[in-house]
Amino acid sequence: MAISKDKKQTLVADLTELLSSSKMTVFACYQGLTVAELQELRKNARENGVKIKVVKNRLVRVALGEIAVYKDTDTTGLTGQLLYAVSDSDEVAPAKVLAEFGKSHDALQIAGAINDLGVNLSEDEVKSLAALPSKNELIAQVVAQLLSGATDSISALSGGLSGIVSGLEAKAN
Repeated sequence: MAISKDKKQTLVADLTELLSSSKMTVFACYQGLTVAELQELRKNARENGVKIKVVKNRLVRVALGEIAVYKDTDTTGLTGQLLYAVSDSDEVAPAKVLAEFGKSHDALQIAGAINDLGVNLSEDEVKSLAALPSKNELIAQVVAQLLSGATDSISALSGGLSGIVSGLEAKAN
């Protein structure tokens, strides 16, 4: 059933707003997924701050054309039945959500992505991003590295002090 022109304009306006605030937009072929599986994907995405949109590629092209950053972006890869995973807070979250879901659902195939600078990313680049630790895990690793030097110094000093105290106790006895 065809969508009215007003409805299309509303969809394009919503997409334009969503894509303009997006840090990363990952698109994937979803042909073969059931409605229940799509609902499960949407639920997983919501839990990770990612929005899943299923819209016509032509409408996405129009929305991208209305955003200055994406005007020169190559959209030839937007073909077939695609869903779009968008996050306005985390660059890697859409890739992680789709890659994780794709592990248990072979019908979902990541096709590529567009970052917030309008650069196209290939399927392999998106999968590499998905394999990275999360932002919080990376922060924790950096903090652990920064604190490891201090922890080692404290351990050495406390070990040295306890050795001195033990030696003094032995002399006293």
